Amino acid sequence: MLLNDLLGRKLSIMFSAVPSAIGYAIMAGARGLWMLLLGRMLTGFAGGLTAACIPVYVSEIAPPDVRGALGATPQLMAVFGSLSLYALGLLLPWRWLAVAGEGPVLIMILLLSFMPNSPRFLLSKSRDEEALQALTWLRADSEVHWEFEQIQDNVRRQSSRVSWAEAREPRVYRPVLIAVLMRFLQQLTGITPILVYLQTIFDNTSVVLPSQQDAAIVGAVRLLSVLIAAVTMDLAGRKVLLYVSASVMFAANLTLGLYVQFVPRPLTPNSTVEIVTLGDTAFNYLTLIPLLATMLFIMGYAMGWGPITWLLMSEVLPLRARGVASGLCVLVSWLTAFVLTNYFLLAVNAFGLQVPFFFFSAICLLSLLFTGCCVPETRGRSLEQIEAFFHTRRMSFRP
Repeated sequence: MLLNDLLGRKLSIMFSAVPSAIGYAIMAGARGLWMLLLGRMLTGFAGGLTAACIPVYVSEIAPPDVRGALGATPQLMAVFGSLSLYALGLLLPWRWLAVAGEGPVLIMILLLSFMPNSPRFLLSKSRDEEALQALTWLRADSEVHWEFEQIQDNVRRQSSRVSWAEAREPRVYRPVLIAVLMRFLQQLTGITPILVYLQTIFDNTSVVLPSQQDAAIVGAVRLLSVLIAAVTMDLAGRKVLLYVSASVMFAANLTLGLYVQFVPRPLTPNSTVEIVTLGDTAFNYLTLIPLLATMLFIMGYAMGWGPITWLLMSEVLPLRARGVASGLCVLVSWLTAFVLTNYFLLAVNAFGLQVPFFFFSAICLLSLLFTGCCVPETRGRSLEQIEAFFHTRRMSFRP
C-alpha cells in the first residue's frame, strides 16, 4: 500500500526483485527448514508487492481500447509461470528450481529499466514534463496532447490524498467497495482450496490420475482460459465474461456437490458402470464427472473472475486512493484465501465434501447478482471517464 504511492508503480515492482532474489538464494542454499521458510516468506512478500502494483501499472499505461487484453497479461503470465515450473519440476531438483527462479527476476529488472513510469503517477508528483515524455513514449507516433490534458486535469482536481471525510463519500467508497468485494467473492468461489486440495478431492471422488498429470492438466486449462479472456475482454466486455464465468463455476460446483452427495464411494469393479484398465489401474467412467467438472470450474474461473477482478481493481479505484486501495484488495483476497484453505478440510471432515461445493455454488450465484447490480462495464472507457462516472452516482455508463 505504501510503496505503491511512495515509490510509484514501476519502482515498487523493481523493488520487489530484492526480496525475491534473496529469497530464492536462501532456498537454493538452505541447510534447514527455517531457511526454506525464510526464503518462502521473502518470495511471498515480493509476490504481494507485484500483485498490488502490476495491475495498477498496466492499467495506467495502457490505451483504453486494449486495456482489457493487457490487463489480463499479469494473470496470463502467472499461469504460464506455474505451468513452466511444473515442467521444470520434473527435470530439476528443488534446489536448482530455486536457482532457476532468479532468472525471471533478473529479466524483469532489465526490461523494466527501459520502461517509463506511469504518467498518472508522475503527474501526481508534479513531474509534468516527465509525464508527457512517458506518455509520448508509450503511445509512439500517436497524438498524445489531448489525452495528456485529460489526465492532467483529472490529477489537478485531486492534488491531495483522500481524507477520512472524503472516504465516506460515495464517489470514493463505492469504487473501493466494488473492488474489495470482487476480490472477496473471487476467493469465496473456492478457487484456492480447490487448487490446493485437488489431489484430495480426486481421491475422495475416486478419480485415478497421477499428481503430475493433475498439475499439467490444470496448468494447460488455466492457460487456455486466460488466453480466451485476453482475446475477448475488449470485444465482449468485462461484464459478459463475468456472467459466463460465474455461471460456469456455479454449474461445476453444483455438479461436484451433487456427485459427492449421491454417487456411492468408493467406486469398485462391482459397480454397474463400465470399468476399463489403464496399466495396473482400474478406471471407472463415472469418475470422468468430477474430473470434467473440476476442469470446467478452473476454466470458468480463469476466463472471467480470475483475470477480470485484477483488471477492474486497477480500473475503478480513484487515482488518489489507487495505491493504498489496491494493497487493501490484495490483502482481503489473500486473507480470505488463507482462511478458506485452512478451514476447507475441517469443513469436509465435519460435514462432508459436498457441503463446501454447495457453499461455493451459492457464492457463484451471489457473484452473478453482484455483477448485475454493482459492477460497471468499463470496456473502451479511459480511467478518467471511469472515475468521473463514480461522481455521478449512476449505476451504468448509459445516460
